[in-house]
Amino acid sequence: MNKTVIIIAIVIVSLVPICVLMGDTLRRVWGHDEAGHGSEGWIESRKDVEPVRNETYEAECGACHLAYQPGLLPAAAWRRIMGSLDDHYGDDASLDKALSMRIQDHLIRNAAEHSALSRSRAFARRGPVVQGPPRITDTDYFRREHYEIPVRLVKENRDVGSFSNCQACHRNAAAGVYNEHQVVIPGMGRWDD
Repeated sequence: MNKTVIIIAIVIVSLVPICVLMGDTLRRVWGHDEAGHGSEGWIESRKDVEPVRNETYEAECGACHLAYQPGLLPAAAWRRIMGSLDDHYGDDASLDKALSMRIQDHLIRNAAEHSALSRSRAFARRGPVVQGPPRITDTDYFRREHYEIPVRLVKENRDVGSFSNCQACHRNAAAGVYNEHQVVIPGMGRWDD
């Protein structure tokens, strides 16, 4: 009986360093430290949607908000958005016709249904028909991915404010990385559903 207890104790003591190393490895893989802050992990996340690579779109639209990747909406939604810039979610974002057409062409060419990346393809699926301008947050895919997050952690959080503020929780959103294992909600830490 004593031999068994000694063997179990040795096994447990031997496993502790392995568990510590595994915890450190998982944090590096997920890109977070113990407090849930992002870090440059040794395994880079793959991009989920193609990052914005159009300087005109980045300059014009990114001056006011994250220049959302074209792969986050289907072409029809981008057409509707670009066709109503005079009432762009309550603001006048009008552009001259030539510039507007260049940006619209870029958005349509790179829209969700034209992407080979699976997350973009998920955004391409038809969602509910909603009154008003198209919103990424109204898509079926977005709602399915965010339904567990309490609204208070977003809308009542002064560092987030809205589900449309992607980069507040998805720190690598501008690079097209929306990995759910890297979500950090300001004031709350790493989100783990």
